[in-house]
Amino acid sequence: MLLPFPTGVDPLLILLAALALDMVVGDLPMLFRFVPHPIQLVGRAVSWFDERLNRERRDERTRRVRGVLTVAALITAAAVIGVTLTFLLHALRFGWLVEIGLVAVLLAQRSLFEYVARVGDALLRNGLTQGREAVAHIVGRDIQSLDEHGVARAAIESLAENFSDAVVAPAFWYALFGLPGLFVYKTVNTLDSMIGHRTPRYLQFGWAAARLDDLLNLVPARLSGVLLTAAALVSPQARVAPAFRVMLRDGRARATVADIGRALRLYMIACILQATLVLAVYFAVDGPSL
Repeated sequence: MLLPFPTGVDPLLILLAALALDMVVGDLPMLFRFVPHPIQLVGRAVSWFDERLNRERRDERTRRVRGVLTVAALITAAAVIGVTLTFLLHALRFGWLVEIGLVAVLLAQRSLFEYVARVGDALLRNGLTQGREAVAHIVGRDIQSLDEHGVARAAIESLAENFSDAVVAPAFWYALFGLPGLFVYKTVNTLDSMIGHRTPRYLQFGWAAARLDDLLNLVPARLSGVLLTAAALVSPQARVAPAFRVMLRDGRARATVADIGRALRLYMIACILQATLVLAVYFAVDGPSL
Protein backbone atom coordinates (compact mmCIF):
# COMPACT_ATOMS: atom_id res chain seq x y z
CA MET A 1 0.00 0.00 0.00
CA LEU A 2 1.28 3.47 -0.88
CA LEU A 3 -0.19 5.37 2.09
CA PRO A 4 1.48 5.09 5.52
CA PHE A 5 -1.43 3.83 7.64
CA PRO A 6 -1.11 2.53 11.20
CA THR A 7 0.14 -1.00 11.61
CA GLY A 8 -2.35 -3.85 11.63
CA VAL A 9 -3.25 -6.81 9.44
CA ASP A 10 -1.64 -6.39 6.03
CA PRO A 11 -4.10 -4.74 3.58
CA LEU A 12 -3.30 -7.33 0.92
CA LEU A 13 -4.36 -10.11 3.29
CA ILE A 14 -7.52 -8.15 4.08
CA LEU A 15 -8.16 -7.88 0.33
CA LEU A 16 -7.67 -11.62 -0.13
CA ALA A 17 -10.10 -12.36 2.69
CA ALA A 18 -12.61 -9.86 1.26
CA LEU A 19 -12.39 -11.45 -2.19
CA ALA A 20 -13.03 -14.85 -0.64
CA LEU A 21 -15.90 -13.55 1.52
CA ASP A 22 -17.56 -11.83 -1.43
CA MET A 23 -17.29 -14.99 -3.52
CA VAL A 24 -18.98 -17.02 -0.77
CA VAL A 25 -21.72 -14.69 0.51
CA GLY A 26 -22.19 -12.11 -2.26
CA ASP A 27 -24.18 -8.94 -1.60
CA LEU A 28 -25.49 -9.88 1.89
CA PRO A 29 -29.11 -9.11 0.89
CA MET A 30 -30.42 -9.87 4.39
CA LEU A 31 -28.21 -7.16 5.92
CA PHE A 32 -29.18 -4.49 3.41
CA ARG A 33 -32.87 -5.03 3.97
CA PHE A 34 -32.37 -3.16 7.24
CA VAL A 35 -29.53 -0.72 6.48
CA PRO A 36 -28.74 1.14 3.24
CA HIS A 37 -25.92 -0.15 1.09
CA PRO A 38 -22.96 2.28 0.94
CA ILE A 39 -23.51 2.75 -2.79
CA GLN A 40 -27.12 3.72 -2.11
CA LEU A 41 -25.86 6.46 0.20
CA VAL A 42 -23.49 7.70 -2.51
CA GLY A 43 -26.34 7.62 -5.01
CA ARG A 44 -28.52 9.74 -2.74
CA ALA A 45 -25.71 12.28 -2.40
CA VAL A 46 -25.24 12.41 -6.18
CA SER A 47 -28.99 12.93 -6.66
CA TRP A 48 -28.98 15.74 -4.08
CA PHE A 49 -26.25 17.62 -5.94
CA ASP A 50 -27.87 16.89 -9.30
CA GLU A 51 -31.24 18.30 -8.24
CA ARG A 52 -29.78 21.46 -6.73
CA LEU A 53 -26.88 22.34 -9.02
CA ASN A 54 -27.78 20.96 -12.45
CA ARG A 55 -30.38 23.56 -13.42
CA GLU A 56 -31.36 23.55 -17.07
CA ARG A 57 -31.63 27.34 -17.12
CA ARG A 58 -27.88 27.65 -16.41
CA ASP A 59 -25.43 28.04 -19.29
CA GLU A 60 -23.13 25.18 -20.30
CA ARG A 61 -19.99 26.58 -18.65
CA THR A 62 -21.76 27.03 -15.31
CA ARG A 63 -23.15 23.51 -15.41
CA ARG A 64 -19.70 22.08 -16.17
CA VAL A 65 -18.14 24.02 -13.27
CA ARG A 66 -20.90 22.82 -10.96
CA GLY A 67 -20.29 19.27 -12.11
CA VAL A 68 -16.59 19.62 -11.28
CA LEU A 69 -17.49 20.97 -7.84
CA THR A 70 -19.88 18.06 -7.27
CA VAL A 71 -17.18 15.52 -8.10
CA ALA A 72 -14.62 17.34 -5.95
CA ALA A 73 -16.98 17.53 -2.97
CA LEU A 74 -18.00 13.88 -3.10
CA ILE A 75 -14.54 12.39 -3.63
CA THR A 76 -13.15 14.59 -0.85
CA ALA A 77 -15.87 13.32 1.46
CA ALA A 78 -15.15 9.73 0.40
CA ALA A 79 -11.42 10.15 1.06
CA VAL A 80 -11.99 11.75 4.47
CA ILE A 81 -14.41 8.99 5.50
CA GLY A 82 -11.95 6.37 4.27
CA VAL A 83 -9.02 7.84 6.21
CA THR A 84 -11.11 8.29 9.36
CA LEU A 85 -12.44 4.73 9.23
CA THR A 86 -8.96 3.36 8.62
CA PHE A 87 -7.54 4.94 11.76
CA LEU A 88 -10.61 4.00 13.84
CA LEU A 89 -10.53 0.37 12.70
CA HIS A 90 -6.81 0.04 13.21
CA ALA A 91 -7.28 1.32 16.76
CA LEU A 92 -9.64 -1.57 17.50
CA ARG A 93 -8.34 -5.02 18.29
CA PHE A 94 -10.51 -6.75 15.70
CA GLY A 95 -11.12 -3.77 13.45
CA TRP A 96 -9.59 -5.68 10.57
CA LEU A 97 -12.64 -7.97 10.57
CA VAL A 98 -14.88 -4.96 9.97
CA GLU A 99 -12.56 -3.80 7.22
CA ILE A 100 -12.80 -7.18 5.49
CA GLY A 101 -16.58 -6.83 5.54
CA LEU A 102 -16.47 -3.28 4.17
CA VAL A 103 -14.19 -4.27 1.30
CA ALA A 104 -16.26 -7.37 0.51
CA VAL A 105 -19.45 -5.30 0.36
CA LEU A 106 -17.88 -3.03 -2.27
CA LEU A 107 -16.79 -5.91 -4.50
CA ALA A 108 -19.20 -7.72 -6.80
CA GLN A 109 -17.70 -11.04 -7.87
CA ARG A 110 -20.56 -13.33 -6.87
CA SER A 111 -23.42 -10.96 -7.67
CA LEU A 112 -22.04 -10.27 -11.14
CA PHE A 113 -21.74 -13.99 -11.82
CA GLU A 114 -25.28 -14.60 -10.62
CA TYR A 115 -26.84 -11.80 -12.69
CA VAL A 116 -25.17 -12.97 -15.90
CA ALA A 117 -25.94 -16.63 -15.18
CA ARG A 118 -29.62 -15.71 -14.81
CA VAL A 119 -29.59 -14.33 -18.34
CA GLY A 120 -28.24 -17.59 -19.71
CA ASP A 121 -30.76 -19.64 -17.71
CA ALA A 122 -33.65 -17.43 -18.80
CA LEU A 123 -32.72 -17.70 -22.48
CA LEU A 124 -32.22 -21.44 -22.29
CA ARG A 125 -35.31 -22.31 -20.26
CA ASN A 126 -37.86 -19.60 -21.05
CA GLY A 127 -36.87 -18.03 -24.35
CA LEU A 128 -36.23 -14.53 -25.63
CA THR A 129 -38.81 -12.58 -23.60
CA GLN A 130 -37.49 -13.81 -20.25
CA GLY A 131 -33.93 -13.41 -21.49
CA ARG A 132 -34.61 -9.76 -22.26
CA GLU A 133 -36.12 -9.21 -18.81
CA ALA A 134 -33.09 -10.81 -17.15
CA VAL A 135 -30.53 -8.80 -19.11
CA ALA A 136 -32.43 -5.57 -18.35
CA HIS A 137 -31.07 -5.81 -14.78
CA ILE A 138 -27.47 -5.40 -15.96
CA VAL A 139 -27.59 -3.20 -19.07
CA GLY A 140 -29.04 0.19 -19.85
CA ARG A 141 -29.78 -0.29 -23.53
CA ASP A 142 -33.13 -0.84 -25.28
CA ILE A 143 -33.74 -4.54 -24.66
CA GLN A 144 -36.79 -4.78 -26.92
CA SER A 145 -34.60 -4.45 -30.00
CA LEU A 146 -32.39 -7.40 -29.01
CA ASP A 147 -32.71 -10.86 -30.52
CA GLU A 148 -31.27 -13.92 -28.73
CA HIS A 149 -27.77 -13.18 -30.04
CA GLY A 150 -28.12 -9.59 -28.88
CA VAL A 151 -29.20 -10.63 -25.38
CA ALA A 152 -26.29 -13.06 -25.08
CA ARG A 153 -23.86 -10.48 -26.40
CA ALA A 154 -25.17 -7.83 -23.99
CA ALA A 155 -24.73 -10.22 -21.05
CA ILE A 156 -21.16 -11.08 -22.05
CA GLU A 157 -20.26 -7.44 -22.64
CA SER A 158 -21.69 -6.51 -19.25
CA LEU A 159 -19.72 -9.33 -17.61
CA ALA A 160 -16.46 -8.10 -19.13
CA GLU A 161 -17.12 -4.43 -18.36
CA ASN A 162 -18.20 -5.05 -14.79
CA PHE A 163 -15.32 -7.42 -14.14
CA SER A 164 -13.19 -4.31 -14.54
CA ASP A 165 -15.51 -1.78 -12.87
CA ALA A 166 -16.84 -3.87 -10.01
CA VAL A 167 -14.10 -6.41 -9.28
CA VAL A 168 -10.63 -5.51 -10.55
CA ALA A 169 -10.72 -1.72 -10.17
CA PRO A 170 -12.02 -1.69 -6.56
CA ALA A 171 -9.40 -4.28 -5.60
CA PHE A 172 -6.68 -2.32 -7.43
CA TRP A 173 -7.42 0.98 -5.71
CA TYR A 174 -7.81 -0.67 -2.30
CA ALA A 175 -4.46 -2.41 -2.75
CA LEU A 176 -2.82 0.96 -3.48
CA PHE A 177 -4.59 3.29 -1.06
CA GLY A 178 -6.70 1.22 1.32
CA LEU A 179 -10.23 2.28 2.25
CA PRO A 180 -9.74 5.88 0.98
CA GLY A 181 -8.76 4.56 -2.46
CA LEU A 182 -11.66 2.12 -2.53
CA PHE A 183 -14.21 4.70 -1.37
CA VAL A 184 -13.01 7.31 -3.85
CA TYR A 185 -13.12 4.83 -6.74
CA LYS A 186 -16.62 3.59 -5.91
CA THR A 187 -17.83 7.18 -5.54
CA VAL A 188 -16.43 8.14 -8.94
CA ASN A 189 -17.85 5.01 -10.53
CA THR A 190 -21.29 5.76 -9.08
CA LEU A 191 -21.06 9.37 -10.26
CA ASP A 192 -20.25 8.17 -13.77
CA SER A 193 -23.12 5.67 -13.81
CA MET A 194 -25.60 8.34 -12.70
CA ILE A 195 -24.48 11.55 -14.42
CA GLY A 196 -21.69 10.60 -16.81
CA HIS A 197 -23.97 10.40 -19.84
CA ARG A 198 -23.84 12.13 -23.21
CA THR A 199 -27.35 13.53 -22.90
CA PRO A 200 -28.43 17.18 -22.97
CA ARG A 201 -28.90 17.16 -19.19
CA TYR A 202 -25.56 15.59 -18.30
CA LEU A 203 -23.18 16.42 -21.16
CA GLN A 204 -21.70 19.32 -19.17
CA PHE A 205 -22.66 18.52 -15.57
CA GLY A 206 -21.37 14.95 -15.86
CA TRP A 207 -18.23 15.78 -17.86
CA ALA A 208 -15.84 15.65 -14.88
CA ALA A 209 -17.36 12.43 -13.54
CA ALA A 210 -17.01 10.67 -16.90
CA ARG A 211 -13.43 11.85 -17.47
CA LEU A 212 -12.29 10.93 -13.95
CA ASP A 213 -13.92 7.51 -14.21
CA ASP A 214 -12.04 6.91 -17.48
CA LEU A 215 -8.79 7.91 -15.78
CA LEU A 216 -9.28 5.70 -12.71
CA ASN A 217 -10.15 2.72 -14.93
CA LEU A 218 -7.22 3.17 -17.30
CA VAL A 219 -4.97 0.61 -15.59
CA PRO A 220 -7.65 -1.71 -14.11
CA ALA A 221 -9.38 -2.11 -17.49
CA ARG A 222 -6.16 -3.30 -19.10
CA LEU A 223 -5.36 -5.51 -16.15
CA SER A 224 -8.84 -7.04 -16.49
CA GLY A 225 -8.16 -7.80 -20.15
CA VAL A 226 -4.87 -9.46 -19.27
CA LEU A 227 -6.50 -11.56 -16.54
CA LEU A 228 -9.29 -12.72 -18.87
CA THR A 229 -6.77 -13.53 -21.58
CA ALA A 230 -4.61 -15.44 -19.09
CA ALA A 231 -7.71 -17.33 -17.96
CA ALA A 232 -7.98 -18.72 -21.49
CA LEU A 233 -4.74 -20.62 -20.82
CA VAL A 234 -6.50 -22.96 -18.41
CA SER A 235 -10.02 -22.94 -19.85
CA PRO A 236 -10.55 -26.01 -22.07
CA GLN A 237 -12.86 -24.22 -24.52
CA ALA A 238 -10.86 -21.00 -24.86
CA ARG A 239 -7.77 -20.01 -26.83
CA VAL A 240 -5.25 -17.39 -25.78
CA ALA A 241 -4.34 -15.83 -29.14
CA PRO A 242 -7.93 -15.17 -30.29
CA ALA A 243 -8.79 -13.94 -26.78
CA PHE A 244 -5.97 -11.42 -26.95
CA ARG A 245 -7.03 -10.25 -30.43
CA VAL A 246 -10.64 -9.87 -29.29
CA MET A 247 -9.48 -7.90 -26.23
CA LEU A 248 -7.71 -5.47 -28.55
CA ARG A 249 -10.56 -5.31 -31.08
CA ASP A 250 -14.10 -6.47 -30.21
CA GLY A 251 -16.30 -9.56 -29.84
CA ARG A 252 -18.23 -11.50 -32.47
CA ALA A 253 -21.82 -10.47 -33.08
CA ARG A 254 -23.68 -13.80 -33.05
CA ALA A 255 -23.15 -14.74 -29.39
CA THR A 256 -25.14 -17.65 -27.94
CA VAL A 257 -26.20 -19.10 -24.59
CA ALA A 258 -23.18 -21.41 -24.78
CA ASP A 259 -20.97 -18.34 -25.12
CA ILE A 260 -22.43 -16.98 -21.86
CA GLY A 261 -21.38 -20.18 -20.11
CA ARG A 262 -17.88 -19.97 -21.59
CA ALA A 263 -17.62 -16.32 -20.56
CA LEU A 264 -18.66 -17.18 -16.99
CA ARG A 265 -16.00 -19.91 -16.80
CA LEU A 266 -13.36 -17.46 -17.99
CA TYR A 267 -14.65 -14.92 -15.49
CA MET A 268 -14.35 -17.33 -12.56
CA ILE A 269 -10.83 -18.33 -13.57
CA ALA A 270 -9.91 -14.65 -13.94
CA CYS A 271 -11.23 -13.96 -10.41
CA ILE A 272 -9.03 -16.76 -9.09
CA LEU A 273 -6.06 -15.39 -11.03
CA GLN A 274 -6.68 -11.96 -9.50
CA ALA A 275 -6.60 -13.43 -6.00
CA THR A 276 -3.44 -15.33 -6.92
CA LEU A 277 -1.87 -12.10 -8.14
CA VAL A 278 -2.73 -10.34 -4.87
CA LEU A 279 -1.14 -13.21 -2.93
CA ALA A 280 1.97 -13.09 -5.12
CA VAL A 281 2.31 -9.35 -4.56
CA TYR A 282 1.90 -9.86 -0.82
CA PHE A 283 4.77 -12.37 -0.68
CA ALA A 284 6.89 -10.24 -3.01
CA VAL A 285 6.41 -6.97 -1.11
CA ASP A 286 5.09 -7.55 2.39
CA GLY A 287 5.26 -11.26 3.10
CA PRO A 288 7.56 -13.01 5.53
CA SER A 289 10.98 -13.86 4.21
CA LEU A 290 11.69 -17.55 3.70
